[in-house]
Amino acid sequence: MLPSDLQSALPNALPNTLPSSDELIDSDDFPVDNEEQNFIPNVLLFLLEYVWKHRDDWFFAVDMGLYHTTGAHPKVPVVPDGFLSLGVERRKGGKARKSYITWEENGIPPVLTLEVVSQTPGGEYDEKLEIYAKLGVLYYVIYNPQFWRRDGHLPFEVYQLINGVYDLKVGEPFWMPEIGLGIGRCRLPADPLERDILSWYDAKGDRWLSEAEAERQRADVERQRADAEQQRADAERQRADQLTERLRQLGEEI
Repeated sequence: MLPSDLQSALPNALPNTLPSSDELIDSDDFPVDNEEQNFIPNVLLFLLEYVWKHRDDWFFAVDMGLYHTTGAHPKVPVVPDGFLSLGVERRKGGKARKSYITWEENGIPPVLTLEVVSQTPGGEYDEKLEIYAKLGVLYYVIYNPQFWRRDGHLPFEVYQLINGVYDLKVGEPFWMPEIGLGIGRCRLPADPLERDILSWYDAKGDRWLSEAEAERQRADVERQRADAEQQRADAERQRADQLTERLRQLGEEI
């Protein structure tokens, strides 16, 4: 859960005209212009489903409308490619959210937002940077593997909100103690297309494995253990055979 000073400050008396989730669109309905904008955040979502499978105090959205009261109008959403909120229900009232509405989430903004830069610049380095700062998003990640030279930035950047201003951080994977996760780039394991992705990391800088990878790793460990046991058994049998042969030879000599 974010410290209270990082949460959006809602007015003491919200006007009754603030719309509900049923009245608001769930995204901007603007088509993406490359598959990474959906693929990258979905990889993070599905990995988090496994890493935090026993937790129910988080929500990760992909291409979902994020409504807040710090912008020009509460009916105008910002739509990150992905975002993570902590200290909220995993499923709102036991149901799937249509959109994320801060005034229905106890004023809790996302702790992390992700933008994947596309062929058409979308204000990732200025307009959205300002929006997320005003909203109180602690970490803002910009992934720009194709157009970073065009934009004069790095392919992977993490900004941390410090005293209301975003500060570009260094280090990859980058550890975020308030979240308990690191984030960084890697090659998608066992992918025939050899795609580069973003992934979650632990405090030691080791990449979190997916469920399938973890199962394969456990199977490999079991197979290695079984092979080692077989090798030990073969060695014992060989020693026993050698001892039997030696005793036979000694018996013949006597």
